[in-house]
Amino acid sequence: MLRLGIIGTGWIADQFVEAAHATKRWQLSAVYSRRMKRAKEFGSKYSEDIVYFDRLSDFFQSDSFDVVYIASPNSLHFEQAKAAIMAGKHAIVEKPITSNPQEMSQLIKVLRRHPQQFLFEAARHYHEENFKAVQQAVQGMEEIQGATLTYMKYSSRYDAFLEGKNPNVFSPDFAGGALQDLGVYMVYDALAWFGVPDSVNYYATKLNNGIDGKGIAIFNYPQFEVTLQFGKTANSYLPGEIYGKKETIVMDNAADLNEVYIVNGEGEKTIISELADNNPMLAEVIDFADVLENPDSLEARDIADEWLAMSVEVNKVMYKLRYYAKIEFPSDYEEE
Repeated sequence: MLRLGIIGTGWIADQFVEAAHATKRWQLSAVYSRRMKRAKEFGSKYSEDIVYFDRLSDFFQSDSFDVVYIASPNSLHFEQAKAAIMAGKHAIVEKPITSNPQEMSQLIKVLRRHPQQFLFEAARHYHEENFKAVQQAVQGMEEIQGATLTYMKYSSRYDAFLEGKNPNVFSPDFAGGALQDLGVYMVYDALAWFGVPDSVNYYATKLNNGIDGKGIAIFNYPQFEVTLQFGKTANSYLPGEIYGKKETIVMDNAADLNEVYIVNGEGEKTIISELADNNPMLAEVIDFADVLENPDSLEARDIADEWLAMSVEVNKVMYKLRYYAKIEFPSDYEEE
């Protein structure tokens, strides 16, 4: 049984724990929150045998867990993941894994000094069968003429922002914004399905604090372009499309991938997606468990290395998009 520690007590941490427990291969055993009351409120839903912490140093020194899932604000991911690895814990970090390539590079160096530990980015859809179905369909295309991918969901925290508050997800101090929160899904899509682009552009619609509420990114490939539209200040119901010669791959949206089908030149539709799991994190917790339960397997190590290599490439592209749009975070100027 994999013993799980949690940093972050929001809804996404609940979703991860519920998926983990559903597999019968994980057990929540430790919870950290800045407020002890909140930590206990979170953990009491799952077990009576949980250790609670409100000091992060005590949490990492504890032998009550082996793997930590980090679902704190984006700007805290790097330091917490580094502390976890140095404490001998495996780290699963909610996307985006770090705020910039400088942090990612430092994290990789720490990981190399602790070769027994694993580091995963929790990009849930990357592990789902429907994501892989799209990837396989793209590889089977005779010709690719581009794609338009959309993922835009109105954030409940945007109302708080409009009221003059400063929620983490819309704060540059916490490495927030539409690209970091939702755009990252489509960066994964583009890199996994089409490869690393030659260049990227990002036309961000900025809020009054300089953060991006929504935006359009364009990935330039030698023979085609891929357009990504994402945002947290509006809702979109547009499907995603990938254009072949005569056929088109269509998806409900580029992150949830609940329904994916191919339309041929005669307009005939062939569904290539499976029924999605009720919990979208189930696929990733199974994949992570497969690796963590076989730490000495060369195959498991190779798989984990492939995932991490993709995370590194995604991180680089995310930074290029921010740089193009002149979106800056405090961590961009911190020295190693």
